[in-house]
Amino acid sequence: MLPPNPYADTRSAPRAILQAQIAGDPPFHDFRGATVWRERGLKVVLVLVGLLFSAGIYPVTMILWQRDQSGYTDAMMLSVYVTLGVLLLMAVRNPSAHRSLIAFAAWSSFAHGAVMAVMAFRDARERGLLWGVAILVVIGVGLIVLAPAKQSVERVPAAGA
Repeated sequence: MLPPNPYADTRSAPRAILQAQIAGDPPFHDFRGATVWRERGLKVVLVLVGLLFSAGIYPVTMILWQRDQSGYTDAMMLSVYVTLGVLLLMAVRNPSAHRSLIAFAAWSSFAHGAVMAVMAFRDARERGLLWGVAILVVIGVGLIVLAPAKQSVERVPAAGA
Protein backbone atom coordinates (compact mmCIF):
# COMPACT_ATOMS: atom_id res chain seq x y z
CA MET A 1 0.00 0.00 0.00
CA LEU A 2 1.29 3.44 -0.92
CA PRO A 3 1.90 6.05 1.79
CA PRO A 4 -0.50 9.00 1.82
CA ASN A 5 0.29 11.75 -0.63
CA PRO A 6 1.42 14.87 1.32
CA TYR A 7 0.43 16.99 -1.68
CA ALA A 8 -3.21 15.94 -1.77
CA ASP A 9 -4.09 19.24 -0.10
CA THR A 10 -2.47 21.85 -2.34
CA ARG A 11 -2.50 24.42 0.46
CA SER A 12 0.01 22.34 2.41
CA ALA A 13 2.18 21.43 -0.58
CA PRO A 14 4.95 24.02 0.01
CA ARG A 15 5.17 23.04 3.68
CA ALA A 16 5.30 19.32 2.79
CA ILE A 17 8.02 19.95 0.19
CA LEU A 18 10.09 21.86 2.74
CA GLN A 19 9.62 19.10 5.33
CA ALA A 20 10.66 16.46 2.78
CA GLN A 21 13.77 18.45 1.89
CA ILE A 22 14.70 18.87 5.56
CA ALA A 23 14.18 15.15 6.14
CA GLY A 24 16.51 14.41 3.22
CA ASP A 25 13.92 12.60 1.11
CA PRO A 26 14.87 12.12 -2.55
CA PRO A 27 13.40 14.68 -4.98
CA PHE A 28 11.39 12.07 -6.93
CA HIS A 29 8.99 11.11 -4.17
CA ASP A 30 5.76 11.65 -6.11
CA PHE A 31 4.48 12.65 -9.52
CA ARG A 32 4.24 16.37 -8.71
CA GLY A 33 7.88 16.45 -7.61
CA ALA A 34 8.90 14.57 -10.76
CA THR A 35 6.98 17.09 -12.84
CA VAL A 36 8.91 19.94 -11.24
CA TRP A 37 12.24 18.27 -12.01
CA ARG A 38 11.05 17.51 -15.55
CA GLU A 39 10.10 21.14 -16.13
CA ARG A 40 13.46 22.32 -14.79
CA GLY A 41 15.23 19.86 -17.08
CA LEU A 42 13.17 21.09 -20.03
CA LYS A 43 14.09 24.69 -19.23
CA VAL A 44 17.79 23.78 -19.14
CA VAL A 45 17.49 21.97 -22.49
CA LEU A 46 15.56 24.91 -23.98
CA VAL A 47 18.28 27.33 -22.90
CA LEU A 48 21.11 25.12 -24.20
CA VAL A 49 19.43 24.40 -27.53
CA GLY A 50 18.27 28.01 -27.87
CA LEU A 51 21.81 29.29 -27.32
CA LEU A 52 23.28 26.68 -29.69
CA PHE A 53 20.83 27.56 -32.45
CA SER A 54 21.18 31.31 -31.83
CA ALA A 55 24.95 31.04 -32.12
CA GLY A 56 24.35 30.38 -35.82
CA ILE A 57 24.06 34.14 -36.26
CA TYR A 58 27.85 34.36 -36.41
CA PRO A 59 28.36 32.12 -39.48
CA VAL A 60 25.33 33.72 -41.17
CA THR A 61 26.83 37.16 -40.61
CA MET A 62 30.25 36.08 -41.87
CA ILE A 63 28.84 34.45 -45.02
CA LEU A 64 26.84 37.56 -45.85
CA TRP A 65 29.62 39.98 -44.88
CA GLN A 66 32.16 38.22 -47.08
CA ARG A 67 29.64 37.76 -49.90
CA ASP A 68 30.47 34.08 -50.11
CA GLN A 69 27.89 32.95 -52.67
CA SER A 70 28.77 29.28 -52.15
CA GLY A 71 27.55 29.60 -48.56
CA TYR A 72 24.25 31.37 -49.26
CA THR A 73 22.19 28.18 -48.91
CA ASP A 74 23.88 27.46 -45.58
CA ALA A 75 23.11 31.00 -44.46
CA MET A 76 19.45 30.59 -45.36
CA MET A 77 19.19 27.32 -43.41
CA LEU A 78 21.05 28.74 -40.43
CA SER A 79 18.82 31.82 -40.36
CA VAL A 80 15.84 29.52 -39.73
CA TYR A 81 17.72 27.88 -36.86
CA VAL A 82 18.72 31.27 -35.42
CA THR A 83 15.06 32.29 -35.38
CA LEU A 84 14.08 28.98 -33.78
CA GLY A 85 16.81 29.46 -31.17
CA VAL A 86 15.50 32.90 -30.20
CA LEU A 87 11.96 31.52 -29.94
CA LEU A 88 13.14 28.60 -27.77
CA LEU A 89 14.84 31.06 -25.45
CA MET A 90 11.58 32.99 -25.21
CA ALA A 91 9.72 29.74 -24.44
CA VAL A 92 11.82 29.12 -21.33
CA ARG A 93 9.54 31.36 -19.25
CA ASN A 94 6.43 29.27 -19.86
CA PRO A 95 7.14 26.00 -21.67
CA SER A 96 3.55 24.74 -21.33
CA ALA A 97 2.30 27.64 -23.42
CA HIS A 98 4.80 26.79 -26.17
CA ARG A 99 4.18 23.06 -26.61
CA SER A 100 3.78 23.36 -30.39
CA LEU A 101 7.05 25.25 -30.75
CA ILE A 102 8.89 22.65 -28.65
CA ALA A 103 7.37 19.84 -30.71
CA PHE A 104 8.33 21.63 -33.94
CA ALA A 105 11.91 22.04 -32.71
CA ALA A 106 12.10 18.33 -31.84
CA TRP A 107 10.54 16.96 -35.03
CA SER A 108 12.39 19.37 -37.30
CA SER A 109 15.63 18.22 -35.65
CA PHE A 110 14.71 14.62 -36.49
CA ALA A 111 13.86 15.59 -40.07
CA HIS A 112 17.07 17.57 -40.56
CA GLY A 113 19.07 14.73 -39.00
CA ALA A 114 17.46 12.21 -41.35
CA VAL A 115 18.36 14.26 -44.42
CA MET A 116 21.92 14.68 -43.15
CA ALA A 117 22.19 10.92 -42.52
CA VAL A 118 21.14 10.14 -46.08
CA MET A 119 23.70 12.66 -47.37
CA ALA A 120 26.44 11.14 -45.19
CA PHE A 121 25.77 7.59 -46.35
CA ARG A 122 25.44 8.49 -50.03
CA ASP A 123 28.73 10.39 -50.19
CA ALA A 124 31.78 9.06 -48.31
CA ARG A 125 33.24 12.59 -48.18
CA GLU A 126 30.27 13.68 -46.05
CA ARG A 127 30.77 11.19 -43.19
CA GLY A 128 31.50 14.11 -40.86
CA LEU A 129 27.80 14.95 -41.03
CA LEU A 130 27.11 11.97 -38.77
CA TRP A 131 28.22 14.04 -35.75
CA GLY A 132 25.56 16.57 -36.63
CA VAL A 133 23.01 13.78 -37.02
CA ALA A 134 23.83 12.52 -33.52
CA ILE A 135 23.51 16.00 -32.05
CA LEU A 136 20.17 16.63 -33.76
CA VAL A 137 18.81 13.26 -32.58
CA VAL A 138 19.88 14.01 -28.99
CA ILE A 139 18.19 17.42 -29.21
CA GLY A 140 15.00 15.91 -30.63
CA VAL A 141 14.83 13.11 -28.06
CA GLY A 142 15.55 15.51 -25.20
CA LEU A 143 12.80 17.88 -26.26
CA ILE A 144 10.25 15.10 -26.81
CA VAL A 145 11.00 13.33 -23.52
CA LEU A 146 10.87 16.54 -21.47
CA ALA A 147 8.03 18.22 -23.35
CA PRO A 148 5.25 19.48 -21.10
CA ALA A 149 2.17 17.31 -20.87
CA LYS A 150 -0.97 18.45 -22.57
CA GLN A 151 -3.20 20.26 -20.09
CA SER A 152 -6.60 18.68 -19.70
CA VAL A 153 -9.47 21.05 -20.25
CA GLU A 154 -12.64 20.53 -18.29
CA ARG A 155 -15.71 20.81 -20.43
CA VAL A 156 -18.46 22.85 -18.90
CA PRO A 157 -21.95 22.00 -20.13
CA ALA A 158 -23.80 24.80 -21.85
CA ALA A 159 -26.24 26.68 -19.65
CA GLY A 160 -29.19 25.98 -21.93
CA ALA A 161 -28.44 22.30 -22.55
